[in-house]
Amino acid sequence: MTDKTPTSRRNFLKGSIAAGGALAATPALAAGDPAITEVQPWANQLGEGVDVAPYGMPSKYEAHVRRRDVPWLTADPVSSVNFTPLHELDGVITPNGLCFERHHGGTADIDPAKYRLMINGLVEKELVFTLQDLKRFPRQNRAYFLECAANSGMEWRGAQLNGCQFTHGMIHNVIYTGVSLRTILEQAGVKTNGKWVMPEGADASAMTRSIPIEKALDDCLVAFAMNGEALRPEQGYPVRLVVPGWEGNMWVKWLRRIEVGDMPWHHREETSKYTDLMANGKARRFTWEMDAKSVITNPSPQAPITHGKGHTIITGVAWSGRGTIKEVHVTTDGGRNWHQARIDGPSWDKSMHRFYYEFDWDGSPLLLQSRAVDSTGYVQPTKNELRAVRGENSIYHNNGIQTWHINEKGEAENVEIS
Repeated sequence: MTDKTPTSRRNFLKGSIAAGGALAATPALAAGDPAITEVQPWANQLGEGVDVAPYGMPSKYEAHVRRRDVPWLTADPVSSVNFTPLHELDGVITPNGLCFERHHGGTADIDPAKYRLMINGLVEKELVFTLQDLKRFPRQNRAYFLECAANSGMEWRGAQLNGCQFTHGMIHNVIYTGVSLRTILEQAGVKTNGKWVMPEGADASAMTRSIPIEKALDDCLVAFAMNGEALRPEQGYPVRLVVPGWEGNMWVKWLRRIEVGDMPWHHREETSKYTDLMANGKARRFTWEMDAKSVITNPSPQAPITHGKGHTIITGVAWSGRGTIKEVHVTTDGGRNWHQARIDGPSWDKSMHRFYYEFDWDGSPLLLQSRAVDSTGYVQPTKNELRAVRGENSIYHNNGIQTWHINEKGEAENVEIS
């Protein structure tokens, strides 16, 4: 890997000052900017008082920052998906109202007073918990990403969806509050032949998945809050399962039952779906872990470069289902030269990481890519490297390197490099 050290922001600022200019100087400022010289409405009249919005909302000027769907992807919105606007976000925590939705039978509307969680199967004693019962157990707070196995799935055969929100937006990263699944299972007493658990959702699709007991007793949570507040209905209110680092379909929402068994159940979501069809016609099964992945969120097709030539900040997110992100590399020339990006913010296990790379753009076309390296040493592959092993039949677990082409105007497009 070649590493060409970028111009530091400090040196860039020194150069700007030495040249007698300012970082964001414009002709309007030089001539007298009305936004400064004229009194604005918000400065000469009272604003609204407290409690006008008892539940706070974003500024009206941020109304464009929202989840979006692609109508032609699915036949019906009750079994569909919308996408997190990654290109509008910074940091590592996803606001609750922007976390992508994926439903198989629509959003369940559950009265918390009537909520029950049942534990049955190969246990010493079958139990039923209310929501208040669960809240009496010792609580944990953990930040994890949740990624749908089909995230980037439309890109297997080539560039298709022109927007970071649509290519990579089936992911969010929040702080969950809940109870260790291990604690709950210990209350019931798992029998020696209990090798698997099957969580079941209370929604109309009755979502079920088989999870090995080792994972269930490791880091899984039964969560009732995210980012400090109760789960949103579309995120499984009042209770969902959290399965860190593993594909989102296993994070059963509206959790109503956990059965302990001696073998996997092979239900609908792990036979007809969520397996990986290989080139030879056979399917990989139990491919739970989400491999290391990254994407540049700005600039990208929905977030072009608008300031013209000069100091430019590239930013994006990286994550791995096997641990933390050790390094992120960025290229502006399609992989000929790679530069180490700066990771900023917390580096939590199985959580998103935010990276930045700064350089002086001369206005020439760019081919932007990012490449993540996780704490196990795994390096994010190119799409062609992935296809060489997996073929082109799957829609799941596409963690290939994403390419954005930036033209002279700063406009971005989803492309592939052969």
